[in-house]
Amino acid sequence: MRIGYYPGCSLHATSREFDESLRATAVALDVELAEIDDWSCCGATSGHATSHLLSVALPARNLALAEEQGMQEVLAPCAACYNRLASASHSLREDAGLEIKIKEILARPFANTVRVRNVMELYRSLIPQITEKSAGRLKGMKVACYYGCLLVRPPGVLAFDDAEQPTSMDEICRATGATSVDWNLKVECCGGAFSLSRTASVIRLGRAILEDARKAGAEALIVACPMCHSNLDFRQSAMTQSGETPMPVLFLSELVGMGLGLSARDMGMKRHFVNTGPIEKRATETAAQVAAEAAAKAAKAAETAAKATAQAGTAPAGKGVA
Repeated sequence: MRIGYYPGCSLHATSREFDESLRATAVALDVELAEIDDWSCCGATSGHATSHLLSVALPARNLALAEEQGMQEVLAPCAACYNRLASASHSLREDAGLEIKIKEILARPFANTVRVRNVMELYRSLIPQITEKSAGRLKGMKVACYYGCLLVRPPGVLAFDDAEQPTSMDEICRATGATSVDWNLKVECCGGAFSLSRTASVIRLGRAILEDARKAGAEALIVACPMCHSNLDFRQSAMTQSGETPMPVLFLSELVGMGLGLSARDMGMKRHFVNTGPIEKRATETAAQVAAEAAAKAAKAAETAAKATAQAGTAPAGKGVA
């Protein structure tokens, strides 16, 4: 499987572990990520607040490049990038006047034919392979799937999952053997880009998200957005001032990678602010237990088969037909 790849700014900077873990899982799942040559910033998250025309032109340039390079689909793992690219494509389909303006700005052929996909869509299409290769390696691990604002909204544009009760990420986590807990704040806002301008609000919102995940029994929070990860991981020390146990915040690609047996070092997990060591150890222990159970089951099956063969060899021969 080959798909165009738009990493966006965050995956080449503050969220390199998202890029590294995604690429590692892609190799393990036989997916070729073809990075768009000469891609540029999509404008998230400030472009659309500056100029609507700019907010469409910036992502449209990248979609035009993908078209020129023969791509039919483009994976945008960053939730904000995915939202901007998909929204721009939708706006151009719905507004003929805007389409004309954007084509004039781009000064290059552009038919708006590329389909934009997010990381959940990619992994969901690979659930059979993830299930087979994970072999239940994360069995019993409880995680809270956090979708946030941008992956499933607005529903009229991003229609791949339910905007209020999405399930895609939960299905992917279950494919690794992990248990996705039922909780209340999976689509609530973490404060997004207000991390610097309204830090207190981000801490308040993030604390509520973590507390609800803990109450549901989660051992880790799973995200697919660099901004959400930054707020919930980097700011977590300010959210746990009352002695709460820190909760690792993993990118979905990192959880899938652990399920596939990939190295935490190769996935860049050491860059997290909240120590991921406990969840890595948990995954290793669970994988060993699952492997031991599988080996015992195989040995039992072999023993049963051997006994059946032995019994068949000692059974009296049947009488011939006269």
